[in-house]
Formats: sequence, C-alpha cells, structure tokens
Amino acid sequence: MTSYKNTAAAKPGCWRFIPAAVWFVLVLIAVFFPVPEGDGGGWFDIENFDKLIHAVMFGGLVFLTCWPYKNVAIPVGEKTNLFIRIMLATIVWGLTTELIQKYFIPGRQYDLLDWLADAAGAIIAFAICRRLFAKA
Repeated sequence: MTSYKNTAAAKPGCWRFIPAAVWFVLVLIAVFFPVPEGDGGGWFDIENFDKLIHAVMFGGLVFLTCWPYKNVAIPVGEKTNLFIRIMLATIVWGLTTELIQKYFIPGRQYDLLDWLADAAGAIIAFAICRRLFAKA
C-alpha cells in the first residue's frame, strides 16, 4: 500500500510558504516598535483597537501558513490535525512575543489581553482554514 506521504502531491512547494514567512517577519518587527501614542482622533485612539490588530496579525499568520496545504492530497483528518498544530504554534508564538516585549523591549509590556487577542485571531483563522481547505 502506498502512503500519501510519499507522493509529491502531499508536499507543497517551499515557495508557497514565502507569504507566511514574510508575515512572520513583519509580526516580529512589529513587536520591536513602540506603540504609537494617541493623537486625538487617530485609529489608535479607538479603545482596544490594538486587540483587533493583534487578532489580524496572528490570524493572518495561521491563514498564510495553512494556505499552501489547500490543494495538497492529505486526508481531511490529518490536514485538520496539521492546522491545529499550526494554530497552537501561533498561539505559543503570540505568548512568546508578549514575553519578549516584557523582558527585552524598553517601553513595552506584557498584556494578557493582547495575547488573548492573538489566540482569538489564530483560532478564528484555524476555523476558516479548516472550513475552506480541509474538505473531504
């Protein structure tokens, strides 16, 4: 019996991960920048707007990492399992970025709500990817 893992169709090309890698680097860079101060009328003056930014950043990371697998010949259950691992790794990455900010970036601090927004974005993106890319 031939395993699907031995087929070329089971492996997306490395170039398909370039958008996810670029997004990962952009998220990493964003961790090092100070948060803009409110200037009376800008987007950052909206209460908790940064939580939406966190959800989009980390949801985007999950989506862009799952996307290369959309047409790959992997059984649905295993593809879902892969997407779960991507989601969990992204949630851990969100916690790591908060700890980096707390301990290594002057002027930045750990915020549990930021990490929860990271996790929410990752979970929402997982649900979208599972629905769109892990069909039978």
